[in-house]
Amino acid sequence: MPKFAANLSMLFTDLPFLDRFGAARAAGFKAVEFLFPYAWPAEQIAAQLRAHGLRLVLFNLPPGDWDAGERGMACHPDRGDEFRASVAAARDYALALNVKQVHCMAGKIPPGLAPETAHATCLANLRYAADLLAPHGINLLIEPINHFDMPGYLLGRSAEALAVIAAAGRPNLLLQYDVYHMQRMEGELSNTIRANLARIGHVQIADTPGRHEPGTGEINYRHLFALLDELGYDGWIGCEYHPAAGTLSGLGWITELN
Repeated sequence: MPKFAANLSMLFTDLPFLDRFGAARAAGFKAVEFLFPYAWPAEQIAAQLRAHGLRLVLFNLPPGDWDAGERGMACHPDRGDEFRASVAAARDYALALNVKQVHCMAGKIPPGLAPETAHATCLANLRYAADLLAPHGINLLIEPINHFDMPGYLLGRSAEALAVIAAAGRPNLLLQYDVYHMQRMEGELSNTIRANLARIGHVQIADTPGRHEPGTGEINYRHLFALLDELGYDGWIGCEYHPAAGTLSGLGWITELN
């Protein structure tokens, strides 16, 4: 049976962030993930993980000014120093929290910048980040994101992200495969997972339309969970969805679809 991690940026949001850890454990989760830890001292987060016997499996590098709409800076040629500082910050939190995978948001292509320049900048920055993280046994992940929700994002399809991974030539650079985003952009979920499982470091889920729980939309999650088991995927699956009604009332899918 797949292993599910509660995404605390989207689940249990009726509670303050630090209270969501205990709620996730009480609901049966053994692992969590979230977008960003940087607003809290690492020790406060570590204390919640210890208190509730939870493992933290993923968070993102600092994305720039999130509230202003920035979604990463890896493809921005004029922000190299800021990017390198963001990698160091993520490394320090990952070491403090015993996290072995972090996600780097590639960013939106800056206005007026040639896509080729954005790709080259992103590639160089990813190599830098992967090299900084590798001695600590930390994987760096990149994720294609659908252009309906995030127009202008550098990576929109699996093949684009996989091409960057191949060009980077870093064994600790892997694909974060979000089923929701890839259903919206390309479909072919089963074939893509089957062909690329060795390069997939993390899986995230939500249904579509609506980005709600599995089982509320068009994706055949019963089939996908069985496929991941069949293929021997032993990583965590991040529950990165917006509950349709409430987190606890919507968790029935875990038993119904497995």
